Amino acid sequence: MNIVLIGYRGSGKSTVGRRLATRLKLKFVDIDDLVEERQGVSISDIVKSHGWGHFRKLERSTIEEISKEDHLIIAPGGGSVLDTDNVKALRKNGFIIWLKAEKQALLKRLNQDPGTNTRRPTLTGKGTSEELKEVMSLREPIYEQVSEIQIDTSRMDVETVVARISAIVDERAKRT
Repeated sequence: MNIVLIGYRGSGKSTVGRRLATRLKLKFVDIDDLVEERQGVSISDIVKSHGWGHFRKLERSTIEEISKEDHLIIAPGGGSVLDTDNVKALRKNGFIIWLKAEKQALLKRLNQDPGTNTRRPTLTGKGTSEELKEVMSLREPIYEQVSEIQIDTSRMDVETVVARISAIVDERAKRT
């Protein structure tokens, strides 16, 4: 069984995923990092050169492959759940947790992250705040639909989120 962390940029997928993997002694896989590693260029460069559609194809094939493995913490990109094939692959052997956060918390995190402008290409061509509002309104219903558990990370530090997920995973393991 894999633990899959979904959510918008800045929700904590990668940071929480790395710490959770250490705590649970599992391997962590950040899908965006893996796509970049395999392509030898950043997502920004992939999108600039080939467009979002090409990136989404690379993302889909990577998710399909990684989802077949077991005992992983997986952090797919925020838009990956827009593709029903990705959701099916992640659900097949995964427990999906939505790390959600209020808009202001996400904005603060995105503004503090140096990779926001260099690594993460714009989705709408708008400023961070406007893009966040627009994209969240489209994605939140999907995140809610595909997740089994939701954790609001707005006012939690990373260790608290990791502890909460660990407790949920322990409880789930006891029931199975």
